[in-house]
Amino acid sequence: MTSRTDLVEELMGRFPHVPREAVLKEDLLRGGLAFDDAALTDNEHGDVKPKSYFIFSFDHRTLPELGTAALRRPPEEIVLTGGPYELRRTVVSVRTNPSSPYRVGTDSDGRLRLFLDGRPIADVGLPPMPAYYRHTLANGKQVMEVAPTIQWGYLIYLTAFRVCQYFGAKEECQYCDINHNWRQHKQAGRPYTGVKPVDEVLEALEIINRHDVDRASQAYTLTGGSITSQVNGLAEADFYGQYAQAIEERFPGRWIGKVVAQALPRADVQRFHDYGIRIYHPNYEVWDKRLFELYCPGKERYVGREEWHRRILDSAEVFGPRNVIPNFVAGVEMAAPHGFTSVDEAIASTTEGLDYFMSRGITPRFTTWCPEPTTPLGRTNPQGAPLEYHVRLLEAYRATMDAHGLSSPPGYGPAGPGRAVFSVSSFMDTLPSTDS
Repeated sequence: MTSRTDLVEELMGRFPHVPREAVLKEDLLRGGLAFDDAALTDNEHGDVKPKSYFIFSFDHRTLPELGTAALRRPPEEIVLTGGPYELRRTVVSVRTNPSSPYRVGTDSDGRLRLFLDGRPIADVGLPPMPAYYRHTLANGKQVMEVAPTIQWGYLIYLTAFRVCQYFGAKEECQYCDINHNWRQHKQAGRPYTGVKPVDEVLEALEIINRHDVDRASQAYTLTGGSITSQVNGLAEADFYGQYAQAIEERFPGRWIGKVVAQALPRADVQRFHDYGIRIYHPNYEVWDKRLFELYCPGKERYVGREEWHRRILDSAEVFGPRNVIPNFVAGVEMAAPHGFTSVDEAIASTTEGLDYFMSRGITPRFTTWCPEPTTPLGRTNPQGAPLEYHVRLLEAYRATMDAHGLSSPPGYGPAGPGRAVFSVSSFMDTLPSTDS
């Protein structure tokens, strides 16, 4: 039987122009990693920044199945360097999987290392507890609960609405566990605010602004579940827009304002821009028409794929094409029972979507699919997509960008191997190096 080490090294050899850091990072993101108890955090009381569960679980097990990792959280991210692959600094979002062949633990010298198939392959750095996490709001809530930061502190992630109104088997996206993640945190007795009051968000941002003396935080993302009716009497554009308006009035120009929302009609998109948002992420999730209809049934029912794409193009007239950055979930193209069965077919379909948008100046980005166990596709595909798909996607992504003369999108920090901080996929690690 081929070991995971053999698979990783075979792909590194076949695709030498894809940074080996990206090959390893994609494997960690698609399959997760295990932690020895010594590598877990002391939650908000320790020196390591703990995982905030900022929107999805991004775990391969439910909280009750994580054992000690459910009580002492793993770190938000890890940074890998060195080892036999001579890795440049690589930031990886933590996706916990107790049965992963990757394990974070200490070696015989007490150093924290990443082990693959029992062999140390990288030094592991942990994110330090930021000063602003050590402070609480006046009502006692933690900054980590209201305004967590990810991407090694670059991005403040404001999940204003913790559930999604696409609800149930006939509406929920088949790979998404936002609603279950809400339920499991509430069942565990963890603080997990459903709708974050605007004044609490502003108070948390004030604490971050005061204590982030190095100005590591450069952007904020406003997001949450899709809104098909209203929340607190507001439709989607005005619900999320109210936060942007308040943030920009209180902290003008302090952070790059981004919003992840549905593909909305142009008038709503204009309101986002008027509220102060500068980057819009109307995520198209998966390119193939049949798979979109099957795997995103609520979005197909309420909006429809063709209308979704038309709205993305319309939004480029409001924000400018470079500032419209729709996400797709890399890997669900190959998810059984309906996905492509060959990597060639899946890459061809995904590349068709990339070409469609990039030829119009719009640069999509992607999140590497984590097959969470409470989702229909996660249950059917616990191993996720083949690593070869993810490596070839990186190759196709950069080639399509180059073909259309595009550069790395704004709002994601520096690009390039050894420099990127975007942690939930490797697309920024694969692009030419930049400083911002």
